[in-house]
Amino acid sequence: MGKALEGVRILDLSHVQAGPTCTQLLAWFGADVIKVEKPGEGDITRGQLRDVPGADSLYFTMLNHNKRSITLDAKNPKGKEVLTALIKSSDVLVENFGPGVLDRMGFSWEKIQAINPAIIVASIKGFGPGPYEDCKVYENVAQCTGGAASTTGFDDGPPLVTGAQIGDSGSGLHLALGIVTALYQRTVTGKGQKVSVAMQDGVLNLCRVKLRDQQRLGKGALKEYPQFAEGRPFGEAVPRAGNASGGGQPGWILKCKGYETDPNAYIYFITQAPVWDKICKVIGKPEWIEDPGFATAEARLDKLRMIFDTIEAWTKTKTKFEVMDICNPLNIPCGPILSMKELADEPSLRATGTVVEVDHPTRGKYLTVGNPIKLSESPTEVARSPLLGEHTDEILAEVLGLDDNAISELREAGALEPPRRQAAE
Repeated sequence: MGKALEGVRILDLSHVQAGPTCTQLLAWFGADVIKVEKPGEGDITRGQLRDVPGADSLYFTMLNHNKRSITLDAKNPKGKEVLTALIKSSDVLVENFGPGVLDRMGFSWEKIQAINPAIIVASIKGFGPGPYEDCKVYENVAQCTGGAASTTGFDDGPPLVTGAQIGDSGSGLHLALGIVTALYQRTVTGKGQKVSVAMQDGVLNLCRVKLRDQQRLGKGALKEYPQFAEGRPFGEAVPRAGNASGGGQPGWILKCKGYETDPNAYIYFITQAPVWDKICKVIGKPEWIEDPGFATAEARLDKLRMIFDTIEAWTKTKTKFEVMDICNPLNIPCGPILSMKELADEPSLRATGTVVEVDHPTRGKYLTVGNPIKLSESPTEVARSPLLGEHTDEILAEVLGLDDNAISELREAGALEPPRRQAAE
């Protein structure tokens, strides 16, 4: 079997993180992703947070694997002709420009559909229709407007954003699903369509359990939240819940041996009801098994802080991995807080391709996250990101059938490269 998306051509007009996350995923599955970049500059992330002088940044390389790069000035008349031809030859166009930019380039949905009725135009915007639809959005703005920040952190402190890129990368993942769905529907209808994801919508989708709790709050206290156990009143909106579990099984992050010097010597511990008796025995509290004040999950809700303090007194005598070794055979759910260094060095993640080492011609070897989605008949190979314009001539010849003379004419017309500076007289 070939790659799952082999034969699908993606015209990637996206930049920074949200769109490139989407197109990289499709490229990993075998799609031919042609990244269209501005001559002389390219994606702005090529130069952002650069750690190796003269080389593309990790920000760019880790979001643009398995793609081909063509430089093209879409404002140049000849460049516009090339872009039109690429649209005609592609299955999907992906963009995350600001609102109205694609229209101002002369490529409205109606124009694109006239060029290629079967093409799928996939877009990421900050907001959907409404009062903020013309506003620019970045990662943390999306987290704040999508409900994540207001429900993250401790309730005696400010809202917090998370290190997980749920706004940008999360929206890219949502868009990739929309594209694959539209491609499947096209096999029946033969027609293209618009696919859109608003970053606010994507973040809210990932915060659905908090919208669940907002509705529950109207019917009484949220008993699994720390506020209930501590006897503090709830307000009108879902509060920040610290490290409390988002589900019905109470959980908390607890200190482990070495926490005084290691900021990641912690473990997430869940007091799951079916294994409560095993938890009691492990932490040296067997009397809690039959005690009416602890025997049921409902009875324990107003004592959760004391219960987790007691469990923590035990976890502080063990390393986070020793706690795992003791609890896993007993089916007690818990998980160590793993640092980025620990994840980068984890052999099992290397073995599965979740973390891979890539060799780059200008920056050398670097680590990146591989495809998190595994297909049994379509293994993923992570190829390095393209240099700026590396495949320009190749794409023009292979996709559009242009010969060397035609390509030279485009270059002379300034469609493929930045204008040459005139030498000083």
